[in-house]
Amino acid sequence: MSEQTNVAIACQGGGSHTAFTAGVLETMLLECDWEDEYELVGISGASGGAFNALAAWYGLVTDGPEVAADLLNDVWMDLSASDTSDRMLNSWLQSINRLESSGMPLPQFSPYQMPGKEIGKERIRSVLELHINFDEVPEYCRASAPELVVGTVNINAGVFETFTNEDVTVDAVLASAAVPNIFEAVEINGHLHWDGLFSQNPPVGDLMHQPTDRKPDELWIIQINPQELDGEPTSVDEIADRRNELSGNISLNQELGFIEQINDWVADGTLPADKFTQTDIHRIEMGKRFHCSTKLDRDPEFIEELMDLGRDRGETFLTRVGE
Repeated sequence: MSEQTNVAIACQGGGSHTAFTAGVLETMLLECDWEDEYELVGISGASGGAFNALAAWYGLVTDGPEVAADLLNDVWMDLSASDTSDRMLNSWLQSINRLESSGMPLPQFSPYQMPGKEIGKERIRSVLELHINFDEVPEYCRASAPELVVGTVNINAGVFETFTNEDVTVDAVLASAAVPNIFEAVEINGHLHWDGLFSQNPPVGDLMHQPTDRKPDELWIIQINPQELDGEPTSVDEIADRRNELSGNISLNQELGFIEQINDWVADGTLPADKFTQTDIHRIEMGKRFHCSTKLDRDPEFIEELMDLGRDRGETFLTRVGE
């Protein structure tokens, strides 16, 4: 049997757009040879990417790749706006978001002033707890299990904060998705936390800090926000979209830049190859732009469109790396 390739997967955040990530992961889980060819040594996520990282990890450590793929699909179907009232609310929110991003002046409210302010957060909590037994998470954090990493920002200390393995509670995942103009901050260990989009999007550094035999040979980034843009954003909508994309990519590119520097130092002998490894970086991008307001769109048809796009991009990626 040939030596396995250590793989770490990092799932960028982006609200509903991260249903794309679920499609990519489903393809990876079902079509990669996790017995002989690849070893998953870590998976991380921020915001909606944290839902995917957690579901994939939990499915893998409890029952294997097929169950993990099904779990990803089940989580997103339950998060989508399925009944009539939820669809009406989802449609109304989309209209408000588009008006706001177009520059129309609208009343601004803090999530602390809104009636029923925690309904959305409790919906996410109930879905996650339906599919994930968080009390069991610590017992599955064995040495042979992939590293699980969820990213947040600690708003009191003003620093990035990641939760790993047994510290990944439902509150940690909710904190990673606590968009500050929509949800209240989440208190963990006496500190308040906001959305991981403000910090490491997605967390990468924790995936690299592993024992030598489990350091990633390859890092697969599932990237929601487009990296490049042709032309100049000129309308209010275009500027808002590009600002949103850039804010989600800057911290990621900084972390990847450091890994690339390590790779160069190992290659030229500055760092000893017996203690440091080179990590090949691969990005799986959506390759399609959606308006930033749709990051809150939970329409089931839109969710399925994103998942189908992810499955397609996952197939293309696996074909490329297999050549």
